[in-house]
Amino acid sequence: MTTTDPHTPVAHLTVLYDAQCSLCVHVRHWLLKQHQLVPLDLVPAASEEARRRFPGLDHASTLSEITVIGDRGQIYRGTSAWIVCLWALSEHRPRAHWLTTPAGRPFARATVLAAAKYRSVTAAPCGEGTACEVPVLGDEAGG
Repeated sequence: MTTTDPHTPVAHLTVLYDAQCSLCVHVRHWLLKQHQLVPLDLVPAASEEARRRFPGLDHASTLSEITVIGDRGQIYRGTSAWIVCLWALSEHRPRAHWLTTPAGRPFARATVLAAAKYRSVTAAPCGEGTACEVPVLGDEAGG
């Protein structure tokens, strides 16, 4: 069940992720299983759905780094996108706040760089104009 705090500056987030990346798909499944303080809608980057929802967005760039879009037009990319995803989760919000501090930010950046490196050697890239769809990994009804 998802609850939304009326004082939260963001009421809903859309996460654009690379559906051809096994790590990205794994993180997608993990995010869906977490208790969300701010609802997360996970949409494959550069997909028809992403293009329909965000026609003015540079969709080619969303294939190279995680992009999160807030319901009020906020756009988070890279490290900030990872942090805002954690901020949306009940159990991980304190960690997200720490990751924005001078002590935590280098750790967040190193984590994003490591994920990007892993992704670069394992993901089959989606081409511009190619619909990237979520691979079927089993029954998601329970997620």
